[in-house]
Amino acid sequence: MSAYEITLLIHVLLFCYWLGGDVGVFYSSKFVADPSLSNDTRLIAAKIMLGCDLLPRICMSLMLTVGGLLSHYMGVEHPTWQLVGIILLGPFWLSIVLILHFKHNADFVPRLTKFDFYFRWAMIVTIIGSSVYALITERLADTPWLIAKLLGFAFLIFCGLMIRINLAGFVATYIKLMSNQHTAKDDQNMIKSLNKVRPWVVTIWIVLIVEAALGIAKPMF
Repeated sequence: MSAYEITLLIHVLLFCYWLGGDVGVFYSSKFVADPSLSNDTRLIAAKIMLGCDLLPRICMSLMLTVGGLLSHYMGVEHPTWQLVGIILLGPFWLSIVLILHFKHNADFVPRLTKFDFYFRWAMIVTIIGSSVYALITERLADTPWLIAKLLGFAFLIFCGLMIRINLAGFVATYIKLMSNQHTAKDDQNMIKSLNKVRPWVVTIWIVLIVEAALGIAKPMF
């Protein structure tokens, strides 16, 4: 297999595990929020949910790097500094994801979580800025669908941030759930929080499918 074919395979796998893992996370979250289940059952469902949630996070962190390399192999030229940045972005973002997942009790996690939050906003601004630049300079005139995919990815990051913000009630109740100190009101807050994020979750699924369609069809608009 050529470097292009290997990169394309990884790109497809990232899409599959992102979408599939995200569906699993959302499905299992319903059991975590179900007050009719026992506390132990809900905690087991939460453990499954958190384990599944790692996959979409990994896939998102690597997608820009793999996508950027794929465009490189397709003939899209990148300045050396930009290509190096694309290659380093994946491992850097992935490291943040893994540290936050496996070292969530460490003292530095609150600071890293805050950094991660603003890092994602910075990624949105950077992607939009580079897309506008590509439109103005016609740098991607032969592959305009790449601009659409980049903007779609920026929107996916935004959706993830909206989920994080609206999931506060869910997380607060889950913390109480672990010590079996939650109340009926806490359960209701968890369900309300889950309902708030549902539109954002479904939007992510739709945008991911659109992104895949763009990559297959490669429309010239």
